[in-house]
Amino acid sequence: MYDVMAIGNALVDHEYLISDAALEEIDLTKGNMTLAGFEEQQQLLAYFKLSEIIPSKQAGGGSAANTMYAFASLGGKPFYACRVGDDDQGAFYLRDLHEAGVATSDKSIHDGGVTGSCVVAVTEDGERTMQTYLGTSSDITADNVDFDALTQADWLYIEGYLAMSESIQPAMTQLRQQAGIHGTKIAVSFADPAVVKFAKDGLLNILGNKVAVIFCNSEEARLFTDKKQLKAAARALLDHCQTAVVTDGANGAVIAHKPDTESEIEIYEVATPVVANVIDTNGAGDNYAGTFLYALSQHYTLPECGRLASEVSAQIIQQFGPRLASQDYKDIAQRVLSA
Repeated sequence: MYDVMAIGNALVDHEYLISDAALEEIDLTKGNMTLAGFEEQQQLLAYFKLSEIIPSKQAGGGSAANTMYAFASLGGKPFYACRVGDDDQGAFYLRDLHEAGVATSDKSIHDGGVTGSCVVAVTEDGERTMQTYLGTSSDITADNVDFDALTQADWLYIEGYLAMSESIQPAMTQLRQQAGIHGTKIAVSFADPAVVKFAKDGLLNILGNKVAVIFCNSEEARLFTDKKQLKAAARALLDHCQTAVVTDGANGAVIAHKPDTESEIEIYEVATPVVANVIDTNGAGDNYAGTFLYALSQHYTLPECGRLASEVSAQIIQQFGPRLASQDYKDIAQRVLSA
């Protein structure tokens, strides 16, 4: 049995510390993810090498994988569906997940495929900007999904980046249908403003009639709902979910919840711990979602889920890379949930 089955793009992260001037020179939209072909990413890596910008870290990444890593580190039992190549990067990626307690399937490995990679450019203000070469992950289909795992899970978690993949949309429909049959609750992360800007139709297909939980940040919420005020945006998201969790960086988070059609909408505001030195925001939203979902699966209240998720995310942004050491998650949970 699994607490959650997740599906997402499998990417190995390569992090670089760069200046704002260098970011402007490589022509990437700050704070957003941009898709690239193999040659385009090689040109970016060549620019870094020529500029003597050295990678600060290589780590397993991908939005949903980061989320499941946090979920597993806290003591949950996740299963992750993805697509990697039968190359060294793919082996590294899956080994990294297995060591953290995240189960995968042999269906994830594609013979002859090249594992996807993400160049993460981190500026001095800690903001992450990404250029992603999906590799074989761009061709993820129902063949890479172990649908039997879904029948054993209480939750299905879907990363929003998959809205950009046409090949996975039939599997999204099939997953939603099976989740309905088995009473599996669905959580969806919007993942990035670029997803809402350029793949809203795919996102709407993933959401279907309605899901249990939507995770997004304030920019994504405003783009998706056309509401400028954050609470209004969170309320508008309830047309697509039962619970909307909208993070807003240092300003905290807004959680909107409507238990059923006859109930009043509940709004909770959760403060974010003060962080004096933001080093790297890469993975902050992923970890927030994974921690929140874990606490929710353990039947904590929505404000308690938000407080734990905020504490974990506050630690993530004070280090390089999208994941904490496994024990760190447990230590934070012990401190926050026993308070």
